[in-house]
Amino acid sequence: MFVIKLIIFVIGTIGIVWVSRSSLRNVQNHGFYRFFAWETILVMFVLNANYWIIDPFSFIHLISWCLLIISLILIVQGVQAFRRKGKIDQARDAPALVGIEKTTELVTTGVYQTIRHPFYSSLLFLSWGIVLKRVSSIELTLALVATLLLTITAIKEEKENIAYFGEPYEKYMKQTKRFIPYIV
Repeated sequence: MFVIKLIIFVIGTIGIVWVSRSSLRNVQNHGFYRFFAWETILVMFVLNANYWIIDPFSFIHLISWCLLIISLILIVQGVQAFRRKGKIDQARDAPALVGIEKTTELVTTGVYQTIRHPFYSSLLFLSWGIVLKRVSSIELTLALVATLLLTITAIKEEKENIAYFGEPYEKYMKQTKRFIPYIV
């Protein structure tokens, strides 16, 4: 199983490095921190891979499945909202942005009506859902690190969005929460 986990980690890391390659040169952009958040989550997944199907209907695993489903819903709704309203333009000059993030219109509908970062929120729910597959001090520490990295990522991205969208984004920030509707 170790070899399979290692292969998953190496292939996952290659993919994450490829997607993040233009962000890794600049500590000031959100993509730099997003890379490390993605890597942390990948490590969590690989470490916990053996435990996903052991007692899958125990109380803690049911909570985990709920968090994982919420994660999936958030990412799907975020992608749909960007595609419908974001006016994606691959020519937008922003090295830290990945494909679908290259919006030219501020998206404030759908899931974005209540939270500013459904993609990062999705990753938070994913992280904590993974932790609950096998709670350990290592997993808890990694989830806290991922949470910190995703928070830094969101804060950096908000600064970039203010620079790009200006006052409308600042107004939008006052009307929404960062990750969880009406809470955080």
